[in-house]
Amino acid sequence: MVLSLAAVDNEIARELWTLTCQEVNRVRGHTLLLIQNAPERVAHFLLEMEGRLHSEDGVELPMCRQDIADYLGLTIETVSRVLTRLEKTLTIALQTSRRVELRDHAALRRLNG
Repeated sequence: MVLSLAAVDNEIARELWTLTCQEVNRVRGHTLLLIQNAPERVAHFLLEMEGRLHSEDGVELPMCRQDIADYLGLTIETVSRVLTRLEKTLTIALQTSRRVELRDHAALRRLNG
């Protein structure tokens, strides 16, 4: 259905192409993420979530730590240790188990490479 519409409507074809390119870039980025070490992966994830879900008082993470660990190819213990380390260095503040305030963006970007 969508492809047949795109065949006759250039605007729909352009939008479909744009969405496809965005998805390919997202998958490429996630693949590259999996070769990074744990702190780099968590920093990348936090920055990515902030870009998508930022609110005035922090980032509400869309998943629990176990799901974050699975997404990042890490264990839940590793994710928890990295988050605790980032909190101790004042890079982030864990407001709740799902709400995170990113306090030091420069440090997260350095970790993210």
